[in-house]
Amino acid sequence: MLTNRRSFLKQATAFAAGAAFLPDAFAGSTAKKPFFDISLAEWSLHKALFAKKITNLDFPALAKNEFGISIVEYVNQFFKDKAQDKAYLDELLMRCKDNGVKNHLIMIDGEGGLGELDDAKRNQAVENHKKWVDCAKYLGCKTIRVNAYGNGTAEEVAKAAIDGLGRLGEFAQKTGINVIVENHGGFSSNGKWLTDVMKQVGKKNVGTLPDFGNFCIRRNKDNGRVCDESYDRYQGTQELMAYAKGVSAKAYDFDEQGNCIETDYARMMKILKEARFRGIVGIEYEGSKVDEYEGIKKTKALLERVGV
Repeated sequence: MLTNRRSFLKQATAFAAGAAFLPDAFAGSTAKKPFFDISLAEWSLHKALFAKKITNLDFPALAKNEFGISIVEYVNQFFKDKAQDKAYLDELLMRCKDNGVKNHLIMIDGEGGLGELDDAKRNQAVENHKKWVDCAKYLGCKTIRVNAYGNGTAEEVAKAAIDGLGRLGEFAQKTGINVIVENHGGFSSNGKWLTDVMKQVGKKNVGTLPDFGNFCIRRNKDNGRVCDESYDRYQGTQELMAYAKGVSAKAYDFDEQGNCIETDYARMMKILKEARFRGIVGIEYEGSKVDEYEGIKKTKALLERVGV
């Protein structure tokens, strides 16, 4: 046994020394990396999560071991009642540490619109989000994604959103957490409207999360799948990049070459480069023609190919 071990170590040392003189193709990969880091948005696995096939606690290990992704974005509805549960959060942190996974952001839904015209509703929404700011801080995240919706005219909702986002941003600033708004339907899917809101909020920790696919302003009342009013996704992304603290790479379907059918990813990457973006791009697969696991892998491969 000792002789065999010495022989193995001798051969391994000789190989390592020789590898230093081999061409790069043999000594290691020289493939260019994207100009951004890639994260995985938990919503990409929402079908499996809702079906109870996996849980939020499984997410970090799954991101790393199944997809080779070391940065994750949570969705609060998959651990809705755990924002202040330290035992649960400690367990989640341990799983992240065990798998070498970094927590990036939490997407917050169901806590009220920060653009509600009614003062009481808007105030409650601000209060509801504070526990998620604290939760994000505890988990080592940098950011929470919120919603700036409200019922009223564009001007009315903008005025309310400036107030709601401003006050939540002020609270979050104390803990070093960013508050960002995604183009997520309604007025927020109008790039100009949302950038104007950001400009008037005027806080460094309040920004945007441009999503490649969420530029539907108004959907058909009888069939929510039909978009009656949309905003140009390329113009919208370009406008929102001025305040972007992350990017959501939405994908549904792919052609035979592995390109996203709905969005020209190469064109989007050009927009990101021109904006000098060097942050994190999150994979958010929502298609149905291939399963979630395959869709995530296809989106990742596309980002790695066009993001160099």
